[in-house]
Amino acid sequence: MKRILILESNEAFAAELADRFAQSGYEVCGVTGDGAEGLKLLEKTSPTLVIVSLFLKTCDGLTVLEAARAQGRKTDFIVLGNFADDAIIGRAIEAGARYYLMKPVSAELVVERAAEITQDLSVKPEKFERRRAGSLDERISSIFIAIGIPPHIKGYGYLREGIKMAVNDPRVINNVTKGLYPIIGEKFQTSASKVERAIRHAIEVAWNRGRVEAINAIFGARVYIGTEKPTNSEFIALVADKLILESMV
Repeated sequence: MKRILILESNEAFAAELADRFAQSGYEVCGVTGDGAEGLKLLEKTSPTLVIVSLFLKTCDGLTVLEAARAQGRKTDFIVLGNFADDAIIGRAIEAGARYYLMKPVSAELVVERAAEITQDLSVKPEKFERRRAGSLDERISSIFIAIGIPPHIKGYGYLREGIKMAVNDPRVINNVTKGLYPIIGEKFQTSASKVERAIRHAIEVAWNRGRVEAINAIFGARVYIGTEKPTNSEFIALVADKLILESMV
């Protein structure tokens, strides 16, 4: 049975989460709105997944997340926050959060995201497949936010589409010029050359923002140093490979 630890300072919402998880077949191994107490429960109960709010007593959710990472814990985390600030979201992702969900958020959605992470077999397969497709978009968006690719530029959508294509068929990365770019261009009603330039610009924006350390943290290795930046195909392949290894497909 999957074990869930809930760290949420809003008592009513914490109770709703606990009830919904229990109804969905999870074992709720602790509920608290105190960050320090949450760390003790994390050590004591070794949960499969932790639902943690940024706002907690004693110490905040990011402190809990970073402390768990420093201790080498393999527990997955879903972070709930009231901020859309990319620095905060990036910090949460770098510390190991699988999802950053903006409040207000329904207890049902939190349970659904938990099911995706834990691959709960009680979820009907066809419904789970639809959720996984949505989670792929969200995970890609989380990575983009963390490394500093803003959603308002054209390359954001093109790059996300290219990564999804590479996740579904890794072979496409070997033919980006005649395969990947034209397909994206057709979908967005633009030319392949404009797709290539927009993707290159999106990557350059991230590197110009000096997010190399965040990028290395996300991919779990020192992939790039200083101003060194990847080609379009290298970046698409790097993100796609990470998502494949996370068993999101």
